[in-house]
Amino acid sequence: MKRINHLVFFFFVAAIFAGCDSDSTVMYKNITGKAGEMVVVISKESWDKAPGKIVRETLAQPHVGLPQDEPLFDLINVPHEAFQDIFRSTRNIVQTTISSNVDKSGIQFTDDVWAYPQATVQIKAKNADEFVKIFEENKDRILSYFVQAEKERITMNYKNTYEKAVFNTLNTEFDVTMKVPPGFRIMENKKDFLWVQYDTPEITQGIVIYSYPYVSDSAFTVGYQLPIRDSLLRKYVPGPTDGSYMSTEKRLDQVYNVIKHNGNYAAEMRGLWRVENDFMGGPYISLSELDASNQRVINAFGFVYAPSKDKRNLLRQVEAMIYSLKLNNQADNDKLNQQDVEIQVEG
Repeated sequence: MKRINHLVFFFFVAAIFAGCDSDSTVMYKNITGKAGEMVVVISKESWDKAPGKIVRETLAQPHVGLPQDEPLFDLINVPHEAFQDIFRSTRNIVQTTISSNVDKSGIQFTDDVWAYPQATVQIKAKNADEFVKIFEENKDRILSYFVQAEKERITMNYKNTYEKAVFNTLNTEFDVTMKVPPGFRIMENKKDFLWVQYDTPEITQGIVIYSYPYVSDSAFTVGYQLPIRDSLLRKYVPGPTDGSYMSTEKRLDQVYNVIKHNGNYAAEMRGLWRVENDFMGGPYISLSELDASNQRVINAFGFVYAPSKDKRNLLRQVEAMIYSLKLNNQADNDKLNQQDVEIQVEG
């Protein structure tokens, strides 16, 4: 009987190691490359013609809301024959197959093919015109997929290691939670207002959280939100010189979108900030979310100051932080959201 048990144990262990030798091992290989990098597997001929042009125009278009042009993604063109192990663990990959031998044209989104956490898109087409058509029809979906993948990777980094002082303050005093990395300091804490910030000699990342009553649908309009934000920034976020203070740059239009966040009605705004009576400035992103249960709007305004440096990845980090915002009473809001109350917002 003991011999049988030993044999069972042996085959059990052997099965485990056999499983480790299977394709599932790729799940344990970490992604490589810098944030925002993307490998595009495509022939030189296609890269130089219409297929490559639409890929570049879409995936390397300028990032919205930055003071200088930076691409959404840094593209690395890799011919098919050069697509070996060194490139296969890259975080973002677009694979193309453009050939008359293609049996079925189409597009496929696949996570974690060669590494984790990896995002890949495979596009097959019989010719260049068909490729352009498929890409054009799916470009918004492709963009959303890769942008969301970048955000989720950053969020994963903050999941278990985050600044407890900021988390606890928001939890107890604001009835919300948000995860920011260690090193963020509380700069100002007033009723319904919190300013936290991370500084190095070269860059600053900051987040301002505040709330105001939800009195009507106009509470989500740009025209309603900006005066409230600027009045609070002027009052609580001073600049480096006497009489200077933070404000929204209004010489350029704000980029505004209505969205859903955690099932709640919300709005995202992007643009530039400036310091009045001084020369500082940079990009921002803000999230305004309806807390219907408490009849209030929660706002998270994230900003970056990094003179003479690229700001895309720094802003994406701040974006991931503010999108980690969660209402403590979300269960109550879920019940109200099921009623599907429509909010009309204009301007």
